Parts: sequence; C-alpha cells; structure tokens
Amino acid sequence: MDALIVCLWICAGACAATWTASLISGEHSWVDRIWSIIPVGYVAVFAASADFADTRLNVLTALVLLWGARLTFNFARRGGYAPGGEDYRWAILRARLTPWQFQVFNLLFITVYQNIILLLISLPADTALSHPRPFGALDAALAVVFLALLAGETVADQQQWSFHRRKHAAVAAGQEPESRFLRTGLFKYSRHPNYFFEQAQWWVVFGFGAVAAGSVAQWTVLGAVLLTALFVGSTVFTESITRSRYPEYADYQAVTSPIVPWPPRRGASAAIR
Repeated sequence: MDALIVCLWICAGACAATWTASLISGEHSWVDRIWSIIPVGYVAVFAASADFADTRLNVLTALVLLWGARLTFNFARRGGYAPGGEDYRWAILRARLTPWQFQVFNLLFITVYQNIILLLISLPADTALSHPRPFGALDAALAVVFLALLAGETVADQQQWSFHRRKHAAVAAGQEPESRFLRTGLFKYSRHPNYFFEQAQWWVVFGFGAVAAGSVAQWTVLGAVLLTALFVGSTVFTESITRSRYPEYADYQAVTSPIVPWPPRRGASAAIR
C-alpha cells in the first residue's frame, strides 16, 4: 500500500481513538499524549517504504526519533501520561463555553485539527520519498541545525522544570518563591524559547523535503505554517491566563521577545526583577 495512504489511515485511527478516549475519560489531552509519538511513526512509514535504503529518509527518521524521545520524556515527567494529566487550559476553556460548544471544539480542533497537523508536519518525508536525490551537504547542514535546535529545547525545558521544582519546594516550605514565573536563562531572551525551538525543528524537517525536491515551492510547507499558527494562538491564550494570575507578567512582556530569542529591550533590568 502507498505510504501516504497508510499514514492517512493511521491519522484517521488516531482521530477516532483520541476522540473516543476524551468522551470516555472526560479528559481532553489525548492528542497531547500521542504528540511526540505519532510523527515518528509517520516518518518511519516513509523510510520503510524506501526499504530503509534512502539516507535522507533514514537521517530524518533518526532526527524525528530523537525529537520524540526527548519530548516524550519531558511530557512524562510533568505527569502528562498520568490520570488527571489534562492540559489546565482546557478546564478554563470549558468554563467559558457551554457543554455542546466545548464538545464541538473538542472534535474539530483538539482532535481533528491537531491530528491533521501532526500528519502534515511529517509529510516532507513523502516529498523526500518521491525525490530520491543523494544525501548532500545541505542535508548535513540541516541535520546539524536540527540537533542544535533540539539541544536548545532540551535546555529550555530543563530550565523550566528546575524552576518549577524550586518554586513548589519553596511553597511547600512556607517560603516566598524566588519568582512567580520563569524569566532567567533562555527565558530572559524569549518568553517561550521552548516554543521557538519546537517550531523551528519542523521548519527544518520541511527543509529536508525542499532539498530533496530541489525547490522550496512545496505544498508540504502547510504543516510548518499551521504548526506555527497553532503555537501563536496557544501563546496568546496561555499568556492571557498568566497575566490574569500575575499582573507583573505585563512588565516581562514589555521587555522580552514573545517567541524568537532576542536581547531584552531597554529597561529590562528594572522591569524583570
């Protein structure tokens, strides 16, 4: 069977499974639980279709596997796979919508839209399968960039993990936390550096397909574009919640880049203390 058809069937099955699980459990983060796993499967399907004889597809599969393993580990240690590990934002959104409105949102956005994005970001592998050019210097450069971005996201997530552990320990001890939200390390240069590195890795994946095809004019750019749009919307929603909890977050926003790491704007040293 054609590799793309196989992936379409996997996507349909993932939609059915995650939507059904959300109805049975009453939790709505099932797509989050497969987020770091299913793209690895999609890319591997295309590599397998080439009998694992295409160097570009093999390298791409290895890189996406590293991405998935790291993200799965980070999601697991935050309790994402545990019962009750639902994204806190869905509870807030449920309170703002009627039950039927939220269920429509659950089906169309949480389930279908996000599963489609997970398929689309993997489809540069289909482009590579259709254009079996030799692995070259541009591919090697893209692999190095991907690994650098993966390292950056690892550092950002570790900084965030360490901060929250210190914060919870201070609260448990009846002490005032050092800060109510993270604004040091990479977070001094971006309010969401982990978001930046995550998106950028999938733009690099698109680059592999573009190199294989010999042109950036590929419709598979849609995956990276929709992923970026998803993160932009998520950032706006998340920050509105954070600002309502911590009014001083507005000062941090005033001097710090939202996504792309950049030196803090003038006056940052006073505003972020």
